[in-house]
Amino acid sequence: MQKRSKVSPNGQLVLKNGSSTSKQVWIGVDLGDRWSHVCILDAAGEVAQRVRIRTTPEAMREQFTAFAGAAIAIEASGDSPWVSRLLTECGLEVTVANAREVRKIHESNHKNDRSDAEILARMLRFDPKLLAPIHHRDAAMQADISVLRARDTLVGARTSCINTVRGLVKSEGARLPQCSSEAFVRRVAAYVPGALEVAIAPLLETIAALTTQIRAYEHRIADLARERYPQTALLTQVTGVGPLTSLGFILTLGQKERFTRSRDVGPYLGLVPRQYESGNQQSQLRITKAGNPYLRRLLVNSAQYILGRFGPDCRLRRYGERLMEHGGRNAKKRAVVAVARKLAILLHHLWSTAAVYDPFYGIEAKSNAA
Repeated sequence: MQKRSKVSPNGQLVLKNGSSTSKQVWIGVDLGDRWSHVCILDAAGEVAQRVRIRTTPEAMREQFTAFAGAAIAIEASGDSPWVSRLLTECGLEVTVANAREVRKIHESNHKNDRSDAEILARMLRFDPKLLAPIHHRDAAMQADISVLRARDTLVGARTSCINTVRGLVKSEGARLPQCSSEAFVRRVAAYVPGALEVAIAPLLETIAALTTQIRAYEHRIADLARERYPQTALLTQVTGVGPLTSLGFILTLGQKERFTRSRDVGPYLGLVPRQYESGNQQSQLRITKAGNPYLRRLLVNSAQYILGRFGPDCRLRRYGERLMEHGGRNAKKRAVVAVARKLAILLHHLWSTAAVYDPFYGIEAKSNAA
């Protein structure tokens, strides 16, 4: 049940006698599917109030409208986009904590919803940067990126069905020809053993239906890029980057001004190696995989095309080929990730400067200098 607030509308702590102080408060909220726990700290860092409220827009608005101007921290989750927008509308200074970075919460020996809310409030009070704040996109962009994610779900379902068909046929000692996902039903129908037709026919119908739906999503994505996000044309100058990747890049980053340097996009998307240095020991680790995994996958797919058999000659391709010459058996994988990181930097630069893409930028100048 919701308790009466002990803090006045202007963020002042209300004393038992009804008077108020000018002390500032910090609020931490642990979001849950049904219930959320709230912890409010006073200026001395003492717990002034604990509240449990329902995770609904009505309950959130009722609880926090009185706290306009106060600082509040929530952890990134499925509910955090709409909650952060609602709290901002209520006039609060919202910090959305990166769940990967708040290890004090996830590695605590006494983890529970009440303590999680208190930890968020205390870290916010000490230094908001400790929460590694993230920025959610606005409601319109959230709706548009849902189109991309819906398509991705259908692509995953189609891939799962195709793998199932290949596995079933393989168990009978037969093999299906290699082909693209779009042409799968047309190419393999004649190779399905008679004993498996009853089992596989519905799967082939599902794959065909999914392919039709995926194409419809792709047309919608192309329309979105052309009509609502014309800046995607700057990104599609790079061969291997189409409407899907360019739109995903812009919708995920939200605003190009978020990064003062294009080089900061690589670490943001988790395309840089982890670091572990202790004394003279420097370990070579995998990439951090921080940030948005969907956009990272799109960039890796574009990098694979650039380094593939159909990729055109350009500075990015030459860079990846140099990396593949050294590095052992994992050289190709490392080269793909490195090209994806370079590609992310390049796309942000094109977006920020509206420059014309030069596939061989800098190469001619180096040749002349040599």
